[in-house]
Amino acid sequence: MKTDVLIIGGGLSGLHTAYSLHRDTSPDTGTHVTLIEARNRLGGRILSRSGPNSDGSAYDLGPTWFWPGQHRMEALVRTLELEREIFEQPSAGEALYENDSGAVLRGLGGASMAGSYRLDGGLAKIIRALAEQLPDDTVQLRTRATHITQHGDRLHTTIHRDGHDSIINSARIVIALPPRLAVNSISLSPDLPTQARDLLQHTATWMAGSAKLVALYDEPFWRKDGLSGDAISYRGPLGEIHDASPRTNGPAALFGFVSVPPDIRRNQEDALKEAALAQLEKLFGHQAAHPRDVYVKDWAFDNLTATAADQEPQITHPAPWSGAAPEISWEGRLMWSGSETAEGGLRNTGYLEGALEASERTVHQLAKDGVGSAPS
Repeated sequence: MKTDVLIIGGGLSGLHTAYSLHRDTSPDTGTHVTLIEARNRLGGRILSRSGPNSDGSAYDLGPTWFWPGQHRMEALVRTLELEREIFEQPSAGEALYENDSGAVLRGLGGASMAGSYRLDGGLAKIIRALAEQLPDDTVQLRTRATHITQHGDRLHTTIHRDGHDSIINSARIVIALPPRLAVNSISLSPDLPTQARDLLQHTATWMAGSAKLVALYDEPFWRKDGLSGDAISYRGPLGEIHDASPRTNGPAALFGFVSVPPDIRRNQEDALKEAALAQLEKLFGHQAAHPRDVYVKDWAFDNLTATAADQEPQITHPAPWSGAAPEISWEGRLMWSGSETAEGGLRNTGYLEGALEASERTVHQLAKDGVGSAPS
């Protein structure tokens, strides 16, 4: 199989790159794009789980927010005609604080995510809207890249799908995976220099070691008590809690980031749920102990997101990436994308905005090289 541009990874950055290349080239001279994704779905770390009533509600188990001033996300939502789905994170009321001795205090500050934006129905709406713009033959799901070989000015990628291997021949490859994941799952010939490989290995995958728990309720009862749904806990097992209720349809919800280290919580989902509900009851009252349902997503044990190195606690935000050196790009034929490769500062790197920044940079570079055309 031949293609002009092969994109490896169907998260926001890779999907937006495919969308941009398709949108900005004419049918007569357009760039042929193939996107492969190892999962059976698009979105990568964007994962919105539907509510229990088929009412259009959904709860984000990956990224949840974007912020005013992140102009790429704001523009994309407008372009996809989803701006009516935007709403601000619920923030009215007091936040709670549980100290390390277990004492619960209230009124020490406001909601930490006040002013941030969410999408009613979940961020997966963006993924679906982008995918709907692509030709039917663009995306191949359940398809893994295992090896990339440089042959002159062409790149040969071995892919594995349904128990069989085949080759995709392309002029350019966009690796829209977290760099650490890519370098651990795809072999390259010729191999990268040691310094380049070390850069990729040490680029931490944002939130890869995290886990989220979402508890669904008939109503947001905490609001009647003058609470915002926000809580910070030094006792756990949930270290940070927020209101996850949809704007319109569906059950109300609280979600928490799990503070128990991955090595301790491995294979302990039932115990984690039990402990989390006990904590929510302590913080928010007896109604919190009786949810309609509980969803858990542990990204640390998702081998299409996290590596063994991602089991370590991520204390600081990843620094802006500056890895576009010739020695890791095979003279520009191999392009590194994804949110971790964003170079626009800490408000971008690791965030949805960073995924779009990386896509934008990639599409402009392809246009400069005569592949596709730059966005207007």
